[in-house]
Amino acid sequence: MDEVFRALADPTRRSLLDELFQEDGQTLSALEQRIPMTRFGVMKHLKVLEEAGLVVTRRRGREKLHFLNPVPIRLVHDRWVSKYAEPWAAGLSKIKQRLEDRTVEKVFEIYIKTTPERLWEAITDPELRSKYTFGVGVESDWTPGSSYVGRHAAAGVTISEGENLEVDPPCRLVQSFNAVWSDDVRAEGTSRVTWEIEPVEDSCRLTVIHDQLREGANGQLYGGWPMILSGLKTLLETGELLTTPGSLMYAKSFAQPTG
Repeated sequence: MDEVFRALADPTRRSLLDELFQEDGQTLSALEQRIPMTRFGVMKHLKVLEEAGLVVTRRRGREKLHFLNPVPIRLVHDRWVSKYAEPWAAGLSKIKQRLEDRTVEKVFEIYIKTTPERLWEAITDPELRSKYTFGVGVESDWTPGSSYVGRHAAAGVTISEGENLEVDPPCRLVQSFNAVWSDDVRAEGTSRVTWEIEPVEDSCRLTVIHDQLREGANGQLYGGWPMILSGLKTLLETGELLTTPGSLMYAKSFAQPTG
């Protein structure tokens, strides 16, 4: 058990176990992308976890897959939690999880025939951005830790605001997101939006992840993403603006704010 406790003492190793809990059977390359650390560093932590029995590996073809092994943790549990206390401990744990860990994420993916640089420009340039986000342009200096504001140019009102958490042009942009166009969405508080750009031959795969959303959050927070990304694709590939019933509805509501 000493090895188990030593392995669990490090936050990076706990993060690796969290990643395997979310998606078991990952390669070293996949885990490396999820942990802000060099490949060698991830390998060292995985070795410690393997030696403690918390991670087991299997070969599948040329790939080496890593799996979470919960048995050592269960043995720790069984050592100090008696059969009489176990139902109470389990019940309290479930209550804590229900109260604290009720967040969801929404993932959107689209392929656009363009370059990463042009796509990054379309995301960060206020004038281009407003052409596919219902007239809302985003203003910022696009440096890590800086703030940004989304404003509707015609109405002159603020629609959203937040902080640029990660800025890595033209590959990745992570932002906190606070919607302020109505009292209902403002009450939802802060969520997070991640833009990931990956070149694929003569095109780009754009993945937008909107997470840290409250379970049952107002659908206005994320419901517009399919229209936004479709408009972005149309703009970059044809130079034209995409008009849909939904985009007209959002544009009209933003141009006529309440409160």
